[in-house]
Amino acid sequence: MAAVAAQRNVVEVTDQTFGELVLAESQRRPVVVDFWAAWCQPCRLIGPVLERLASEYDGQFLLAKVDVDANPQISQSFAIQSIPAVKAFRNGRLANEFVGAIPEQSIRQFLRSVVPSEADLLVLQGEQAEQQGRTDEAAARYHKALELEPTHTFAQLGVGRLAATAGDLDEARRILQPLRPHPEAERLLAAIDVSAWSVPGGSRDGPLAAAERAAAEGRFDEALEAFLRSVQVGGEDRERAKDAMLKVFAVLGEADPLTRDYRRKLAAALF
Repeated sequence: MAAVAAQRNVVEVTDQTFGELVLAESQRRPVVVDFWAAWCQPCRLIGPVLERLASEYDGQFLLAKVDVDANPQISQSFAIQSIPAVKAFRNGRLANEFVGAIPEQSIRQFLRSVVPSEADLLVLQGEQAEQQGRTDEAAARYHKALELEPTHTFAQLGVGRLAATAGDLDEARRILQPLRPHPEAERLLAAIDVSAWSVPGGSRDGPLAAAERAAAEGRFDEALEAFLRSVQVGGEDRERAKDAMLKVFAVLGEADPLTRDYRRKLAAALF
């Protein structure tokens, strides 16, 4: 039985099979490649540890062994100059690496960076459920992940996002504030602030308040143009308009064309 497990979790890779056994397989699960040689004493120390951990993880990653002397093409492709060299691949790309015979605890930390934990998988399931509108299931997944890892950032983000969606804005702020400056936390907090602009009355009167309500209703291009005019004109509303633009940028994200366009225009108006 152990021999079957070892065969499933550890493979010998050659110049000819690297594409299939490493790059293609890494689309399905992480592949950790151990570049070694028979004459390398540190390789003899680290190799058995990697093989034991591959068995312990029981298929969560594949350990691929590459003899650098017998397979010079792969070694040259990855500029291997010192061994043991260990490289992890995910989705056909290099995800992490280290060189030398590091302690087992450090290897375990390395593996945690490339192999999803149980909490990671629960969060992924929660995100999928959330995207499909199954919010109760999503919440259950996120909370289960937090039971396993109380400081799991993406589980906390998920709980905060669900609270905001449900309208429990105070709870959402409580969860999300400590996660700053994570971009998703900043985006969600900005979205909460922008949504509050939909409430009329009080000090929220005049052209700037109308722009804020436009932003709250999702008419971001109209809102940004009005905010920009207030910044250009100056006066007591200039700082408020600038801050409003920054909040809208956070909601839209840096890749959005409106963000790119109006961030440039805001910089020109300020400087």
